[in-house]
Amino acid sequence: MAHRPQRTFRRRKVDSSDSDGDQDPSAEPEAQTEQGSPGSPEEGPLPGVRSEVAGPQRRARVPRGRGRVWASSRRTDGGSGVPESRRVDLSTDEEDGTHHSSESKDDQSSSSDSSSSLEERKFSSVVKIPDAAFIQTARRKRELARVQDDYIPLDLKHPSTSSAMKRSSDEDPESEPDDHDKRILFTPKPQTLRQRIAEEIASRNEETSEKSQEDENQDIWEQQQMTKAVKITEGRDIDLSYSSDSLTVKKFAISISFPPVNLEIIKKQLHTRLTLLQNTHRSHQREYERYVEDIKSSKSTIQNLESSSNQALNYKFYKSMKIYVENLIDCLNEKIIHIQEIESSMHALLLKQAMTLMKRRQDELKHESTYLQQLSRKAETSTNGSLTVDENTQRILEEVESRRSKRRQARTFTGNCNHQEGTSSDDELPSTEMTDFQKNQGDILQDHEQVFEDVDDDFCKIQNILLKFQEWREKFPDSYYDAFIGLCIPKLLNPLIRVQLIDWNPLKLGSTGVKQMSWFTSIEEFIDSSVEDTKKDNNPDKKILSTVINKTIIPRLTDFIEFIWDPLSTSQTTSLITHCRVILEEHSTWKNEVSKSKQDLLKSIVSSMKKAIEDDVFIPLYPKSTIEDKTSAYSKFQERQFWSALKLFCNILLWNGLLPDDTLKELGLGKLLNRYLIIALLHAIPGPDVVKKCSQIAACLPEKWFENPAMRTSIPQMEHFIQFLLQSAHNFSRSEFSNEVKEIILILMKIKALNQAESLIEEDHLDLKSLIKEV
Repeated sequence: MAHRPQRTFRRRKVDSSDSDGDQDPSAEPEAQTEQGSPGSPEEGPLPGVRSEVAGPQRRARVPRGRGRVWASSRRTDGGSGVPESRRVDLSTDEEDGTHHSSESKDDQSSSSDSSSSLEERKFSSVVKIPDAAFIQTARRKRELARVQDDYIPLDLKHPSTSSAMKRSSDEDPESEPDDHDKRILFTPKPQTLRQRIAEEIASRNEETSEKSQEDENQDIWEQQQMTKAVKITEGRDIDLSYSSDSLTVKKFAISISFPPVNLEIIKKQLHTRLTLLQNTHRSHQREYERYVEDIKSSKSTIQNLESSSNQALNYKFYKSMKIYVENLIDCLNEKIIHIQEIESSMHALLLKQAMTLMKRRQDELKHESTYLQQLSRKAETSTNGSLTVDENTQRILEEVESRRSKRRQARTFTGNCNHQEGTSSDDELPSTEMTDFQKNQGDILQDHEQVFEDVDDDFCKIQNILLKFQEWREKFPDSYYDAFIGLCIPKLLNPLIRVQLIDWNPLKLGSTGVKQMSWFTSIEEFIDSSVEDTKKDNNPDKKILSTVINKTIIPRLTDFIEFIWDPLSTSQTTSLITHCRVILEEHSTWKNEVSKSKQDLLKSIVSSMKKAIEDDVFIPLYPKSTIEDKTSAYSKFQERQFWSALKLFCNILLWNGLLPDDTLKELGLGKLLNRYLIIALLHAIPGPDVVKKCSQIAACLPEKWFENPAMRTSIPQMEHFIQFLLQSAHNFSRSEFSNEVKEIILILMKIKALNQAESLIEEDHLDLKSLIKEV
C-alpha cells in the first residue's frame, strides 16, 4: 500500500455574513501524477476552479450527480519543465459536504502544516494563494450558482458509502474522513432567506435574458479554462464579479424603442379587434345555426326511422294492396264483356218495346186519319154509297177502339170522370207481346245475377272495395293521395254500378231513386269518412260521387232519353224529370263547371221533344158543320189530337228549371202553342170547351215567368194567345156566356196581360175589385 502523505488544513476565517448558522464547505482538489502514483497535493481551496465550473454546469444542465473538470498545465521547477497533471473534482459532494474540512480546529491545521511544509514551499514560489476575502467571495458565488441549478448529485458507484457517510456527517459534523475513503451524498438543505432571494433574482434574470445569460456563461467558462490551461498565474486575483456586473450592465443597457401611442391609434386597434371579434362571432353563430339544423334534421330522421320501424308491415300492406288491385282489375276486365252484353240485351229489349208502341201509335194515327179522309170524300161524292175499308185498317181501328173502351171502364171503376180523350199514353201491349217481353227480361236479369256468381265479395261488392281503399287512406294518407286514388275509384266502380243499373228503368213510375241505391250510400259513407280524416279543401275524394254520376249515370239516362223515352207519355216524363232533378241539381258536378255528359243529356232532351212535335202532333181541321156534332168521328178525332198536343205542351213545360227558359219558350210556345194549339182553337166552335182549353194552357205555363210584380204586359211569345182570348171575350160578351168572360179575364191576369184585362173590364163594366180578389 502506497504511503499517503499527511493532509494539512488551513483555518478559515469566519466572515460575519455566515453568522446565520450555515456552514460553507471548501473544495479540496485531488492532484495526481500522470503515472498514477500519489503526489504531494496542493492543499487549500481553489476558488478560481470552482467559480469557473459553475457556469458550464448550468449551461449544460447536467443531471444531478458528480461532475468533474480536468485541467492540465505545465510549470518549470528549477529551470526544467516538469509536466504535472491536476484533477479538480467539481462534484457537488465536495462543494456542499466537504466545506467544513477547511474549518477544522487549529490543532488539525497545525499538524497538517508541519507534514506538508516541503510541498507547500515548492508550490509557493509559483502559485499565489488567494486571501480569505477572495475565497469567501468565490464560495458565495458557487452557492449562488448551485442554488440556480437546483440539482442533487448522485454517486452511482458508491450509493451505500455515500449514504453512510451522510449519516455520519449528520451525527458528527466534526468528524471528517479522507476524500479517497468517502463520497458524501447531499440532500437539499432548508433554504435561508439569502438563498430564496438569490433564487428569485436568478429566475428573473433567467426570464429576461436566458439566452444571453447562457452565452455569457459559456464565454466565461471558456475564458477560465483557457486561463487555467496556460497557467497565467498573474490573473488569479482578477475579480470574478466583473463579468457578472458587466453582464448586468450590458443587459440593462439595451434600450427598446416603442411606437408613439395616442387615442386614435388605440381606437383604431380597438375597432380592428372588435371587427375581428364580430366576424368570429358571426362565424360561430353560423356554425351554431348549422348545428341546430343538423340537430333538427337528426331528430326528424330519428322520428322517421322510429315511425318506419315497422317497414316490414308497411311493405306487406303495400304488397297485398298491389296484388288486390291487380286482381280486381283483372276480374273487372274479364267481366266487363259480359256486362256489356247484358246491357245491350236489356237496352235492345226496352228499345224494341218503345219502338213498337211508337210505331203503333203513328200507324193508328195514319190509318184513322186516312179513314176519316176517305169518309169525308165519300160523303162529298155520294151520300148513299158505302165505304169500303181495308181489312188491315179495319183491324187497326178495332184494336184502338178496344183499348180505349178498356181504359174508359178502368177510369169509370176508379171514379175518374174528368179525363179527356187523347191524354192517355196508350202503351198497353197485347198479352202475347207482354208475355214475351217479361220472359226475355227475366232471362236477362237471370244472366245479370250470374255475372259475379263466381267472384269473391271483396271483388264485386262496392262496399268491400271502398273499405279496402279506406284502410289505405287511414294508414298511409300521403301515399293514398299521391297515387290519385280518388280519380281511380270511379273507373273501378263503373262496371259494378252498371251491373246494378241493368234492371233500373228511370222512365217507369215507382222506380228506385238514385239516392236509395246501395252503391250511392256506400260512396257517400266513403266521402264522409274522407272529410273527417282530412281537412283539405281540394280533397279529390269529394268528387268521387259527381264523377260516378257524370261517367256512369248520366250516359245511361242519355240513352234512355234518346232512344226509349216517349215525350207524349206523362208518366215517363214525370219519372224522368224526378231522376234528372236529383242528378243534375243535388249531385251534379261542381258549381260553374261545364260537364260534357250534362250537355249531352240536355241536348238529347231537346232533340227528343223536337222530334215528338214534328212526328206526333197532328190536329186536323174539319168544317164546322162536321164537328158541330160532338159524337161524330171527326169531332172525336180532332178532340183527341188537340188534347194529345196539349199534353205534349204540358210535358215540355215540366222541364222548367232543368232546361233554359229560352229553349222551353221556343219549343212550347213558339212551335207548339202558336203553330198548332192556337190554330185549332181559332177553328173550334166558341163555347165553354174553348175556355176550358185556354185555362188548361195557362195552367201549364211556369209561374216564375210571371213573377215580376211590375210586369203589366205578358211575354212576347204569348201575344197570339192573348189576342185569341180577347176575341173570345168579345164574342162571349155579345152572347149569354158572361161567366166565360170572367174566366178569360182571370187567364189574362194570370199571364200578366193586365193592360188587356183592364180594357176588357172597362168595356164590359165588370167589378174589377171582385175579380182581383178572385185572382
